[in-house]
Amino acid sequence: MDGHARCTPEQLRRFWWSTWPEAVRAFGRGGIELQTSDGPGEVKRSAGDRPIFVGLRRGVLNLVLTDHIPMYWDRGRALAGATTIYDGYHLCMIALEYAHGNQAPFFSLNTCVHEILHALLLDIFVTHPKWYEGGEREFRTDWHATALWMFHGDGTVRESAQVFVNRLRAAPRF
Repeated sequence: MDGHARCTPEQLRRFWWSTWPEAVRAFGRGGIELQTSDGPGEVKRSAGDRPIFVGLRRGVLNLVLTDHIPMYWDRGRALAGATTIYDGYHLCMIALEYAHGNQAPFFSLNTCVHEILHALLLDIFVTHPKWYEGGEREFRTDWHATALWMFHGDGTVRESAQVFVNRLRAAPRF
């Protein structure tokens, strides 16, 4: 949790009692067990709005909860989340103000599931995608998020998740 986030008690309650448990159930029904731990952290901002993360760990997928995605990343689009490799850390950042659970198949899905899938489907390892690949990856992620929600997934996500975990384990921890 970003120590500087200005989240309302209602946003925190909604996330911890609805959005996050829904994500854990979706992955669990799809055969993917999330192992989680909690720790302090914060997102500082540099003069150019470049985020400076405190409290991230190497060799894991860090889930950072905050009030908004830095302008440096979302370019004013008020995104609910972003997933990337940043300074060697694997990270999903969730803006609690915009995060939500499943609402409409293929269109408006659980923010945590969507962002974690970007990592599990190895999207974060594509450094400079071509112009058309962004939309293609979003559609593919929403397809698999819908499959996890409604049909308990398929082997594709489990297989890709195993590749992701293997890459995490093989990554240098400096």
